Amino acid sequence: MRYLQNTFAAFAIVCLATPAFAATMVKVTEGGEGGGPMALTLDQTTIKAGETTFLVHNDAMTEEHEMVLVKLKSADQKIAIDAAKGRVNEEKLQSLGEVSELKPGANGQLKAKLAPGSYVLLCNIKGHFEAGMQARLTVTK
Repeated sequence: MRYLQNTFAAFAIVCLATPAFAATMVKVTEGGEGGGPMALTLDQTTIKAGETTFLVHNDAMTEEHEMVLVKLKSADQKIAIDAAKGRVNEEKLQSLGEVSELKPGANGQLKAKLAPGSYVLLCNIKGHFEAGMQARLTVTK
């Protein structure tokens, strides 16, 4: 009986000490093949600030993709493309990390602590951003 009481007491302490919230999970699906339309979609476009895990899936049949997480200065910030390279200049943006070289059918994940504000998730493989591989994310308090 004492064992059960001690076990229950330990369980109660753990429950009280553990925060009642967990990291937010955002499912990201990337798709599209070279020469055609491409997409990067989120299962939710507004989340609360805090620890966030991005679960990324490349749904393409033959095309490799990546996902770069960028904090924007404002919700309407324009993202410039380097026309010669067909890519976004990541050095001019505040990248918070990426899932790179995601093979067709593969999964990856990125964890980040997000503050309130506006973000964009994008694929920065040549031509992919311009073909539609971008999605905006709003983070609230």
